[in-house]
Amino acid sequence: MRNLLTYLPPFCAFFVFVSCGNPTETKESTATVQSTDSTSKYLSEPLITDHYTADPSAHVFGGKIYIYPSHDVESDVPEDDLGAHFNMMDYHVYSMDSPDGAITDHGKVLGAEDIPWAKRQLWAPDAAEKNGTYYLYFPAKDENDIFKIGVAVGDSPIGPFTAQPKPIKGSYSIDPSVFEDSDGTYYMYFGGIWGGQLQKYRNNKFEDKGSAPTDGLPADDQPALGPIIAKMNDDMLEFAETPKEIKILDENGKELLNGDNDRRFFEAAWVHKYGGTYYLSYSTGDTHFIAYATSDNPYGPFTYKGVVLNPVEGWTNHHSIVEVDGNWFIYYHDTQLSGKTHLRNIKVAPMKHFEDGSIQTITPVK
Repeated sequence: MRNLLTYLPPFCAFFVFVSCGNPTETKESTATVQSTDSTSKYLSEPLITDHYTADPSAHVFGGKIYIYPSHDVESDVPEDDLGAHFNMMDYHVYSMDSPDGAITDHGKVLGAEDIPWAKRQLWAPDAAEKNGTYYLYFPAKDENDIFKIGVAVGDSPIGPFTAQPKPIKGSYSIDPSVFEDSDGTYYMYFGGIWGGQLQKYRNNKFEDKGSAPTDGLPADDQPALGPIIAKMNDDMLEFAETPKEIKILDENGKELLNGDNDRRFFEAAWVHKYGGTYYLSYSTGDTHFIAYATSDNPYGPFTYKGVVLNPVEGWTNHHSIVEVDGNWFIYYHDTQLSGKTHLRNIKVAPMKHFEDGSIQTITPVK
């Protein structure tokens, strides 16, 4: 794939040229110059341009930003509403000293061939650190084409990571994200409907409800499915409890309905804490908003509050939110480089909490 000239977000006022080369080697940006382009319709420019990246999970470990995204690839699998053409097969790790700095590709850290139980479709991952050990969490389809969530362990935020021989017991669906609370407790949030298969589960039990994307969803006038939460074991390798569904409520305290497409949960749950309040942000999927809801408890219920990120260019919208040196940033993706649904590129933009606890809505494209 040819290298393209890449801009960092316009709020940084400069861009870098990124070339990752051999995916097993570490490569840094090679030039920093002033940006003179004020005509771009995009709020931010791609961080990586020599291959495709999506679903960025960003964390600060040891004072440095590490990003754990999906690695999009061209696929000969026909496009469908279950996402079969999102046929990703490995993960890279990236790092930045600051959100407006150069980005480093640390190469491939885990592939499907390294995961004994995984068959295909390594979708959006996340990572966590505990006592100097790093954990890479990821969804993949098993030999029965059922999504489970696995974990790989390393002694560095850039790996290498060694996958556990089996998926996490009791795990299912997609989009794991692990939140460390202020008391040192870790929770995993996960789940996604349509291709993510969450609609096939009730009370953590799989039920084959048909092959169409909407088969198994509640009626539009019934409560929508919510993301799933489970406290992690001390070893970070298994759940410490039975997973529970999170309820998302409207301003009147009633559960959001399945037909409320602009507000109900679809996928990409992410939790951050600000001012003692838990913020659950998530993608509304087929309406492409990153919405947010708040609670005083990591288990919820959460009350819908608004939109963090308006729709991006492309069909999917998936993000992470991270604090860096007292400032907040959202990492996300779009399809600026390819114009294709399944070939995306990651970006970053500043994010603002207001004094009343609300979040400023970001518009990523004019």
